[in-house]
Amino acid sequence: MNEQQRSAAVVRQFQIDGELSSIAAYGSGHINDTYCAVFHSSGLAARYIVQRINTAIFKHPAALMENIQRVTSHLAAKLSGEPDRARRVLTMIPARDGRAFHVDVEGGLWRVYRFIEGARAYDAVESAQQAFQAARVFGEFQKMLVDLPAPRLHDTIPNFHSTPRRFATFEQAVTADGSNRAVDARAEIEFAFARQAMVSVLLEANLPERITHNDTKFNNVLLDDATGAGLCVIDLDTVMPGLALYDFGDMVRTATSAAMEDERDLSRMTMQFPMFEALLRGYLSSAGSFLTKEEKAHLAIAGKLIAFEQGIRFLTDYLAGDAYYKVHRNGQNLDRCRTQFKLVVSIEQQEERMNGLISELVDG
Repeated sequence: MNEQQRSAAVVRQFQIDGELSSIAAYGSGHINDTYCAVFHSSGLAARYIVQRINTAIFKHPAALMENIQRVTSHLAAKLSGEPDRARRVLTMIPARDGRAFHVDVEGGLWRVYRFIEGARAYDAVESAQQAFQAARVFGEFQKMLVDLPAPRLHDTIPNFHSTPRRFATFEQAVTADGSNRAVDARAEIEFAFARQAMVSVLLEANLPERITHNDTKFNNVLLDDATGAGLCVIDLDTVMPGLALYDFGDMVRTATSAAMEDERDLSRMTMQFPMFEALLRGYLSSAGSFLTKEEKAHLAIAGKLIAFEQGIRFLTDYLAGDAYYKVHRNGQNLDRCRTQFKLVVSIEQQEERMNGLISELVDG
């Protein structure tokens, strides 16, 4: 049985009316296997997103699915009576046995969502208005989850944004130098150690724990095809307890530069201030009402910290022989590290201006 046949057999185990007419690979994700299935019922077609969870990354998938079920149910209740509610939150389709997922004969764990029509995700930001809309929706997502009832959500990837732990792993990789690559990364290693004091800045700020998305890349939010408005946050696998500024920082890291993640011309890797301003205005328009004074005071450094964290993750993997991130050429992880470190420098050069804008918006 090939992958398409396997996914077709699986989707029939979910509570979907009608006949399956087609199923094909879908999207550009790198973690889970994703398909789009089309069902026909009474002459009408309906689409569904079918996914097999990557259990090599998410080692406790049942806990992950419990998180998603609780979060989407809470969001749907919050949006009750709101226009277009069905397109503003993911809708899970239960399996025929009533569970949120189905386990196939080979042990694979699958889930199904209703397809959100008339909207799309973009791999790259095309305008400041798009950046504003994405940040607004991510902020709204956090805001609606502030009062999620106990118990605490599961940690789907423990210590995911623990920069001190990431740095400790980097130090171990430098010491081991198992692939004899440290000599080629001497400048990057020195750069990282020169900024080691930064790693605990958010953890030492006594910021409140929030429910956060933890992977706020631009392509994890859907924009409405007709209006361009931010519509729905997707890819909820890493939704768990964290700091609100992890999410804002990752938006700054991924949406303020037009350069590719492995760009070799580092002159192209700069933080575009208009994009930062759009993200900040969008995020504060929805999250500003619940963020504390201390959280707002650390908005500027959040992007620098997350870019630094990602840089040391790429550097660690390079030193370890490219064991985690997929590479398509020699030195690609080192190039990825260099772009992140260049973004750190660009943010440092504009940090005073960033803080000035934050003060202006917060005080205003």
